[in-house]
Amino acid sequence: MRPNKNQSPINIKIITLSLFFLLFLVLVAWSSFSSPRSNPSPKSENDDLTNPSSSLSTDEEDQPTPSTPACPSLPLTPTCTKTPPSLANALVHYVTTNITPQQTLKEISVTLRVLEKKSPCNFLVFGLGHDSLMWTSLNHGGRTVFLEEDKAWIEQITEKLPSLEAYHVTYDTRVHQADGLMETGMGDECKVVSDPRFSKCQLALKGFPSDIYDMEWDLIMVDAPTGYHDEAPGRMTAIYTAGLMARNRENGETDVFVHDVDRVVEDKFSKAFLCEGYLTEQEGRLRHFIVPSHRTRSGRPFCP
Repeated sequence: MRPNKNQSPINIKIITLSLFFLLFLVLVAWSSFSSPRSNPSPKSENDDLTNPSSSLSTDEEDQPTPSTPACPSLPLTPTCTKTPPSLANALVHYVTTNITPQQTLKEISVTLRVLEKKSPCNFLVFGLGHDSLMWTSLNHGGRTVFLEEDKAWIEQITEKLPSLEAYHVTYDTRVHQADGLMETGMGDECKVVSDPRFSKCQLALKGFPSDIYDMEWDLIMVDAPTGYHDEAPGRMTAIYTAGLMARNRENGETDVFVHDVDRVVEDKFSKAFLCEGYLTEQEGRLRHFIVPSHRTRSGRPFCP
């Protein structure tokens, strides 16, 4: 998420780096338990050249020599000890900058545990910030997309980190409208599960790139737009749309995370539209909901 002026200058650089280093240690430890490849012929190429009796026959020479497989793209693969490029880039980035993610180690760990089970997966994040490279690297091999309200901020971040996939989106709401939007969200048209593009609910966001709606997201993080003052866009529509996307997937379930739930809007809207019945965990200012598909079970209530 993009930092705000009211943020306290708490530096969690050490714990963030520790998180990545721990992931790397797990990678190395896992690889140490893998069985070494058998090598039926310990002789070197020089042995064959100096000892004609040990040379391969013509038939054997014609056989293709199996090439050593390259390291696969997925992390924590027992046969591969090479650091994934995304993790290496993240380590270098966070070592060489004094700016660190805004979430605490305990809050980050909630999402990390889910990514450990589901990655590589499809991960949609509302907000682009100093933690974006971290999320991308923790979802190594998957697709991580960021939706950001500030076009200039996108250009600033992606100039430094061009590998990030980010899109500019606009919001036409304001925090001071939250009470009216909550009343609107209680209407019948907002309890209908559908593609957000075709929803009649005022809370459904319809201005994303088409690909965002067509993709089924395994994880959704709502850490934007700005919501700490009355004239800010607020996260009312982002929270509702995240829940609608999760319900509208063809099958399965979506892990939805909402940050800054110590604020009124994030607290009330996450409980109302992601549902307290789907709330599985809260750590600090982060809530974790698991929202199942509603398309595979007709008649399922909007909230359990």
